Amino acid sequence: MSSLPDTDYRNLLLTRDGSAARIVLNRPEKRNALSLELMEEVIAALRDASARRDTRAIVIEGAGPAFSAGHDLSEMIGREREFLGQLFDRCSVMMQTIHEIPQPVIAKVHGIATAAGCQLVAACDLAIAAEGTRFATPGVKIGLFCSTPMVPVSRAVGRKRAMQMLLTGEPIDAATALDWGLINRVVPREELEPAVLELVQAVARSSAYTVATGKHAFYSQIDRTEDEAYEHCEQVMTDNALAHDAQEGMTAFLEKRAPVWRGE
Repeated sequence: MSSLPDTDYRNLLLTRDGSAARIVLNRPEKRNALSLELMEEVIAALRDASARRDTRAIVIEGAGPAFSAGHDLSEMIGREREFLGQLFDRCSVMMQTIHEIPQPVIAKVHGIATAAGCQLVAACDLAIAAEGTRFATPGVKIGLFCSTPMVPVSRAVGRKRAMQMLLTGEPIDAATALDWGLINRVVPREELEPAVLELVQAVARSSAYTVATGKHAFYSQIDRTEDEAYEHCEQVMTDNALAHDAQEGMTAFLEKRAPVWRGE
């Protein structure tokens, strides 16, 4: 694993691991609480990693005993409306950047993922968690409802389950998070890294162009009506079918050989 060039981050590590870029939230003493500075750095790191042509996937993980405990409450006490508005705006931009970049973003989760940390897991395209991980949106217990975490969490787990998490603030375990659709897989702690690598490799085997096309189409169609979604995806699939990699992939399949991707 090696550091990516031209990076100067105070609160995270940005490294390369084969075809994946790794963003490691690096405030272990604060359970990787999402300060304004850290969120700005995550946004920059996502864009930096995405801009590299050889990046096929981006993994987000946490240093120390937790993935992320959510917002850094210590910087939210006694602040003006302008600061708090900026804080939540940058959090939203961070989540939206995950959807906007072409590469799949994978959450590698252990320990706890609570409040905005749970939001970050829900916003990632894919998520794998270690056994024993707990997920929660506990803001209601301290008088600050998890309204922005509610956006991706409710889209991942559905209304009734999201409301249970939001209204009670009680945590769910990894098995429940899997059953509810918040994460994709649960593995023993010692198998977490191999499971993430397996997922990265599965993504990297396909055309980068095709993966990016599909990811963008997924988020473009998901909240449309069925008719609008079909209309949109018909156009996407037509354009995709004309692309080099689709023509190469179909030809290679018929010729019973491995495709040679050009990423276009």
